[in-house]
Amino acid sequence: MKQGGIEEFLRLSPVMPVVTIEDAGIAADLARAFVRGGIRVIEVTLRTPAALQAIEAIARAEPDICVGAGTVLSVSDLHSAAKAGAAFAISPGSTLALLEAGRTSAIPYLPAVATASELMNGLAAGYRCFKFFPAGAAGGIAMLKSFAGPFPDARFCPTGGITQDTVRSYLELPNVLCAGGSWLSPADALAARDWARIEALASKAAASL
Repeated sequence: MKQGGIEEFLRLSPVMPVVTIEDAGIAADLARAFVRGGIRVIEVTLRTPAALQAIEAIARAEPDICVGAGTVLSVSDLHSAAKAGAAFAISPGSTLALLEAGRTSAIPYLPAVATASELMNGLAAGYRCFKFFPAGAAGGIAMLKSFAGPFPDARFCPTGGITQDTVRSYLELPNVLCAGGSWLSPADALAARDWARIEALASKAAASL
């Protein structure tokens, strides 16, 4: 198990940008904007044909940020992410096959949970760190506080429905390592290649604690 490794990545920045990249040609510039803003970790979702190429570009061009693959839905996705150069992989949920494969994969794997039963299954499989998704819809801060009692050793990266205005409340919870957010790379800013705006958003997020 590489849970120690995933925890190190989750502690790199208080906020992990969750980005969907349509054009791999902008990936390196996007990563550099995050780095200038003080962000040291990024999740690139596997939602576009350009995603794996974007991960490869970031891993090759910007050593000051750790790039992970998000929206990992299958064992094949997990292997493809590792081959592309991702430092870690994240799912929006989990399956028995992924939980098993993640135990021996080349890169650390972060499964997601939304309920106590899913969390118990993940803990039983040997995991300690989890994505909590969709955080806002699944109970948000109140749910994370409820998890803390029966599951004191579990640690989380809540993602989904979190904004710059609410992220601090999540980060103040002792069982939260970082929070994921898509607000750091708005679609219009990506389309305009507005790296200064993205850098400013990153800088504000990096100072969330």
